[in-house]
Amino acid sequence: MEIKRDLYLNRLISYMWDGQVKVITGIRRCGKSYLLRVLFKNYLMQQGVPEDHILFYELDLAKDIRYRDPLELAKAVRERADGRADRYYLFVDEIQMSDEVPNPYNPNGKAITFYDALNDLKSLPNLDIYVTGSNSRMLSGDILTEFRGRSDEIRVHPLSFAEYYAAVGGDRADAFEEYAFYGGMPLILSRPDDTAKMNYLKSLFSEVYLKDIVERKKIKREDVLSATIDLLCSSVGSLTNPNSIANSLNSRQRLSGENTVAANTVKAYIDHLVDAYLFEECRRYDVKGRSYFDYPNKYYCDDIGLRNARIGFRQQEMTHMMENIIYNDLRVRGCEVDIGIVCGTEKNKAGQSVQVPREIDFIATRGGRKTYIQSAYALETEEKARVENRPFALTGDSFPKIIVRHDIRKRWYDEQGILNIGILDFLLDPQIV
Repeated sequence: MEIKRDLYLNRLISYMWDGQVKVITGIRRCGKSYLLRVLFKNYLMQQGVPEDHILFYELDLAKDIRYRDPLELAKAVRERADGRADRYYLFVDEIQMSDEVPNPYNPNGKAITFYDALNDLKSLPNLDIYVTGSNSRMLSGDILTEFRGRSDEIRVHPLSFAEYYAAVGGDRADAFEEYAFYGGMPLILSRPDDTAKMNYLKSLFSEVYLKDIVERKKIKREDVLSATIDLLCSSVGSLTNPNSIANSLNSRQRLSGENTVAANTVKAYIDHLVDAYLFEECRRYDVKGRSYFDYPNKYYCDDIGLRNARIGFRQQEMTHMMENIIYNDLRVRGCEVDIGIVCGTEKNKAGQSVQVPREIDFIATRGGRKTYIQSAYALETEEKARVENRPFALTGDSFPKIIVRHDIRKRWYDEQGILNIGILDFLLDPQIV
């Protein structure tokens, strides 16, 4: 089954021959290698690029193990492309497998890394360079820093619902139910039954992501890292912070003395999880004050299926799952996403006027365009509708406002101009945000 990833493919195409190293990043097993090895390669060959002009090195495979030495990689590429009139394309997959080697001219000096090799090869005018790297061994922050502004990052996410549905077809509601349960990791589509899908997702956490982070970051309290993941998965869509997580861990596990979990430790572990693309932090933004709050914030899992697997496919509250799915979809579309906070004057029980903060689930910003979005599973009564609408009225601006709902199919605008739209229409309409 060929899975179309046109959004990312078109981004790669738009960056061709721009003089930069194209760095494809994202959570492991989300389809980075497939994008490069299959989809982009097929595109190039359809444009008439000879296959032998696409230089492809897979550093995680034994056949290319010698090229983990960055000097060997640079030498091999130069032998094939340097001084030629034709254009060549270099694909390096799983570049984090590259080794550091001594400088042959200064053994006591700084080691040679793949950054040095790629910066050298970047000088070839007839070579266009693309690399992928697994999240926790080669983070975008590392490589973008090393290239000092001489690279483009293409962030790849697990399948959006639109990509998932384009692959599986059939009834939209049935497809969404499967997607909300198992998520969009591409290999899920090839798993034969529910048991195989569950086992695959669980193994990704235990055998891939956790081991990578523990190894890379030299984690001392793996039990704390694991418990932090559990709490973040259980609280998607809820405000939290390192202090509250640390207090919860200490209370639940009755830790004391030197075993007590410090908030700084939790903060460091959350940062590792965010760096590894397992979670994203969504910060609260004061709409009228135009400033960010420090804490608390929300954390969303990069794939709803991974979240579900981590908590044993329990806690299947569609309200929180919808919110996570909508957040991920906005990020796939290239939006910057914040939580909106707006204050309005209301009467308290004593009849006094007080300032009350209200939350807008998402402020999605892309290309200067801002959209306010509320996620609502169902609005059965007028009172519930008023509660969802109230924060919109407090923004004092005319940016588009949307309520995404699970209980309607036909989209419509209310008298305030607020769009009410079903979750399926929202996820499948590329122009909605």
